[in-house]
Amino acid sequence: MPNDTAGDTEFVDFWNEVLVPKFVKYKHILVDGLTHHSEAIFPTLQVKQGDKVLDIGCGFGDTAIKLAHRVGPQGSVLGLDCCDTFLEYGTRQAKAEHLTNVDFINGDALVYPFEPEYDFVFSRFGTMFFSNPVAAFRNMRKALKPGGIVTHIVWRDRTDNPWLSMAKDVVLEYLPPPGDDAQTCGPGPFSMSNQEMVTAMMKSAGFEEIHFERVDAPVLVGKTIEDAIGFQLSIGPAGEVFREAGEQAEQKRDQIETALASAIDAQKTETEGIVMASSSWVISARNPE
Repeated sequence: MPNDTAGDTEFVDFWNEVLVPKFVKYKHILVDGLTHHSEAIFPTLQVKQGDKVLDIGCGFGDTAIKLAHRVGPQGSVLGLDCCDTFLEYGTRQAKAEHLTNVDFINGDALVYPFEPEYDFVFSRFGTMFFSNPVAAFRNMRKALKPGGIVTHIVWRDRTDNPWLSMAKDVVLEYLPPPGDDAQTCGPGPFSMSNQEMVTAMMKSAGFEEIHFERVDAPVLVGKTIEDAIGFQLSIGPAGEVFREAGEQAEQKRDQIETALASAIDAQKTETEGIVMASSSWVISARNPE
């Protein structure tokens, strides 16, 4: 596991070398598919005009750009991510929208040398992948002014998120689970589902007034069944099982895709494509005065 001074080098390399091309291919799902969560979350964020905001793990930059509109020309937003390809999308979109109050930078939130200059720190589905959450939370707190707010969004338990767990269950009927030496992007999507554990982590990092709010929302997992199958076998828990199985996975691809098609077909809607249930925690806390 990476140490605090080196950062998450192994995981960062894995993101850039393995996951980024897949995320780009399924950007329409990873961005558009989370629209319901974003719409549920943004109206209640404690962000106001003129604020200085940091977006951790900003990905393609859509949340950073939404925050830039929120803080207005008197405020500013910095989007931080470890993948240059993602940041290029955000930079292009900001330019297309003529936004001058948002910047994007490559950095690892675990070790980035933050200064206490931000009113608000935000992360949507990024903190679950920290190898050392307490150290990362402590470093995020360093970015906040006294009294500043952090809000990060994480997935709840796998049973509340069939859009991620169902496909893995299907794939495991045909393939073995990944071994201990499997390449990963970090602890994984459900690593912060336990409210008590995350509360303890954030308290250890020095935060106070820690609050959890549950958000249940449908998410898009594909425009068509074929699109959804490709997404599930590329990204997330099912994708990890399939990737690590290598040749064995390819030999059983037809069987697996047929089984997934049957399971996914039941989720198809007339208007949005393949939509499944999901559930997240919106976790907010304050940096002490």
